[in-house]
Amino acid sequence: MASASTFCPNQTLNSPGNCFLYQWKKTRSSRTEVVGSSYQAFDVVIIGAGIIGLTIARQFLIGSNLSVAVVDKAVPCSGATGAGQGYLWMVHKTPGSETWELAMRSHTLWEMLAESVRDQGLNPLAELGWRKTGSLLVSRTHAESDILKKRVTQLSEAGLEAEYLSRDDLRKEEPALSVGGDSGAAFVPSDSQLDAQRTVAFIEKANRQFSSKGRYAEFYHDPVKCIVRSGSSGEVGAVQTFMNTLHSRKAVIFATGCWTGSLMHDLVRSSEIELDVPVRPRKGHLLVLENFNSLKLNHGLMEAGYVNHQTATLRPSISELEPSDEGRNLSVSMTATMDAAGNLVLGSSREFAGFNTEVDDSIIKHIWQRAGEFFPKLSELPLSDISNCKKVRIGLRPYMPDGKPVIGAVPGLSNLFLAAGHEGGGLSMALGTAEMVVDMVLGQPRKVDNAPFAVQGRCC
Repeated sequence: MASASTFCPNQTLNSPGNCFLYQWKKTRSSRTEVVGSSYQAFDVVIIGAGIIGLTIARQFLIGSNLSVAVVDKAVPCSGATGAGQGYLWMVHKTPGSETWELAMRSHTLWEMLAESVRDQGLNPLAELGWRKTGSLLVSRTHAESDILKKRVTQLSEAGLEAEYLSRDDLRKEEPALSVGGDSGAAFVPSDSQLDAQRTVAFIEKANRQFSSKGRYAEFYHDPVKCIVRSGSSGEVGAVQTFMNTLHSRKAVIFATGCWTGSLMHDLVRSSEIELDVPVRPRKGHLLVLENFNSLKLNHGLMEAGYVNHQTATLRPSISELEPSDEGRNLSVSMTATMDAAGNLVLGSSREFAGFNTEVDDSIIKHIWQRAGEFFPKLSELPLSDISNCKKVRIGLRPYMPDGKPVIGAVPGLSNLFLAAGHEGGGLSMALGTAEMVVDMVLGQPRKVDNAPFAVQGRCC
């Protein structure tokens, strides 16, 4: 019996599972087997049950006859998906940028999904938390207003309904907003938002309808333990979890968010493949005020500075940040939405703090103070007075240095695909990403050019 080489790197902490690299073992009868836990076979195995992983599974199920397994160390919505604000906005996107077409395609697909829910006689608000709130990108200076006027022109030329609101028009749209002499806003009435928990539950329920046909299975609370490579082709042949061995006939897809870099590092560590996926966790806080009646909003809002917020720089306007914050590249910008349950959701922060998910009360204070600069009613309330209705969401956004997700096959492992690095845009780009990945696996024409998101040239 010929034995295959085996690689067992050190365990990776704070990841969805400890990834190892194995190879198939050939017997004298030329049969291939995996020694270990119970064995099951699927066409596609997806690692990660966030919004990206689940929508990829959904796309395979409705767009092909392939069988799909979804694996996660925890449960859906336990990562960045569940911690987000839920907006599907185009107002802060830039036409002509490398992510624009993917964002626009996803925007269209979300609209189509909401319409399909209505066609089933269901209420998109109840099923998805879907509301067409419209979005406002708010300026406070003359320079910001000039930039927003140009943005409105760009958005309109790109096919979106967009308009610039003067100070007086903005006051009419959002009476609770502090409006100064130079204030204005870019307004996209068609922008919407979702409730991530409801949306994920809806997608899961739809996916599970394929279980009875033998086409779908979930393996939650079952971290990945190892990856098995075929000794003959070099492709990934199976995923081994702590409780199961899942053979893949067609593709293995890593939709593992901010853990993707460390997982891929362990996977190829002692192989001939050169791969460095520079995804980093970028921590974010959101402040949720439940049953809060002191402030009501008509639309979703964010300050104009949020457009630059996604770059890893410290915002000088936050004067009370400590000097030690600079090493974390901490930034805070105002975002404000009302969720499907009527709760006020305020954000948002960005910082590099590793995989730490502990609440930082000083950041919550910054978020509250920043929101108070835009909404006078909030500045009149001490943060301590709302402790009984306050909740905090913490999420780790999967940050890529070039601002683009990585979507595509790994060179040298043609059936291994990555779909990660969407940073704060995972929900808004999920359906377009899912469509792109499935088209790649099935060899179908792409609706959106995938070249800007390729692994080659960015990660190897």
